[in-house]
Amino acid sequence: MLYIGVDLGTSAVKLLLMDAEGKIQKIVSREYPLSFPHPGWSEQNPEDWWKQSLEGIKELTAECDKSQVAGISFGGQMHGLVILNEKDEVIRPAILWNDGRTGKETDYLNQVIGKEKLSEYTANIAFAGFTAPKILWVKEHEPENFKKIKKIMLPKDYLAYKLSGVHCSDMSDASGMLLLDVKNRCWSKEMLDICGISEEQMPELFESYETVGTLKPELAEELGIPASCKIVAGAGDNAAAAVGTGTVGDGRCNISLGTSGTIFISSKEFGVDPYNALHAFAHADGNYHLMGCMLSAASCNKWWMDEIIGTADYAGEQAKITKLGENNVFFLPYLMGERSPHNNPNARGTFIGLTMDSTRADMTQAVLEGVAFAIRDSFEVAKSLGIQIERTKICGGGAKSPLWKKMIANILNVKVDVIEAEEGPALGGAMLAAVANGEYASVEEAAEKIVKVIDTVEPEPELAAKYEEKYRKFAKIYPTVKELFGEII
Repeated sequence: MLYIGVDLGTSAVKLLLMDAEGKIQKIVSREYPLSFPHPGWSEQNPEDWWKQSLEGIKELTAECDKSQVAGISFGGQMHGLVILNEKDEVIRPAILWNDGRTGKETDYLNQVIGKEKLSEYTANIAFAGFTAPKILWVKEHEPENFKKIKKIMLPKDYLAYKLSGVHCSDMSDASGMLLLDVKNRCWSKEMLDICGISEEQMPELFESYETVGTLKPELAEELGIPASCKIVAGAGDNAAAAVGTGTVGDGRCNISLGTSGTIFISSKEFGVDPYNALHAFAHADGNYHLMGCMLSAASCNKWWMDEIIGTADYAGEQAKITKLGENNVFFLPYLMGERSPHNNPNARGTFIGLTMDSTRADMTQAVLEGVAFAIRDSFEVAKSLGIQIERTKICGGGAKSPLWKKMIANILNVKVDVIEAEEGPALGGAMLAAVANGEYASVEEAAEKIVKVIDTVEPEPELAAKYEEKYRKFAKIYPTVKELFGEII
């Protein structure tokens, strides 16, 4: 049988076709626009996701035996607010994960409702990108739209609804809404009340590997895929990527260098960071995970290369970097504000340490190192909880850079395992579809049989020691300048 994984990203949807043994048959990608209607805002039209996903499925399956397509599942950008009216029509453009408009609402939740209460209700505190503050924003600024809300959904769940007709979500993605009681895997009545919404307005909850429905008959006819094809709940992009990298079960780690950056630690036990610097979410394997998320990771390098120095030769620029561990230029990678561990939407990208001797290569190096240092900030929180991590998987566009992987290995002083297929959420989605169809007994079994490590980047003691010293300096910069950020925006 064949399985489709749909990775609904911020700039494009990537679709992957996988056979029952886990071999990737084909990958296609289709882009859609991103809108910034005001400074700090970020929106997309859900119909663009649907149109490109539908066309992508057609392209993906054009040359295969379509009768063998048995399941479709998802990994998707988290936290986005999709609202439907009573006719299941989209009311307004989706407000995305990297939208920063909800500072007032976030402060209200954290300071008036209180972080302790939020953590008690949801295992997390409010961040500007989370869904609950967005609902409060719509309630305050667009009351007519708020009154029209019949269903509240997340981005990938809109695709699942369009394919199956079922309003659904999964535990991992729902964890990032600040509306889920993560420990008990159900909607938090207290949080729904705070936001002025009802459980009837929320989608039905499923585990990531559970079937929500089957393909609508009219779509089955249009696509040439059996109407028996299962639509499977899927997961938030980071949880789906963790499945695709084999980061399931207990005590495994994955670092993602995508548009955003994450450090993801799987656990069979529910646990909360007492400072709420890390997110405590449900995992796609039916267990839990801790996650640190930075809003700008590989996107920092893309910004630097495309917008500032104006080159498409990423590898050529990195080839000029020769003095690892010796750079005196530092970069704070907070181009969209920051989530973990600072929770500061006002934070901004910052170069510091420039002199007349500083070169273009020094600044390129500082951008790459700044992202790795910021990931280590969350890594340090995990270590403070007694979590010992000696190795990590890695995925995302940035993981294709040998230099960046070397930096990660030495800045975190861990072994970095490179896997055969760095397809992250799309592969994870296909694996979840295979589990739902009984190809594998569990998500852990699927990961064990499908995910293969092909290389390991080892830290070098001398270089790791140099980076330890550099990280200690980096860690002092944000606390020193953070008060300025609120004054200069």
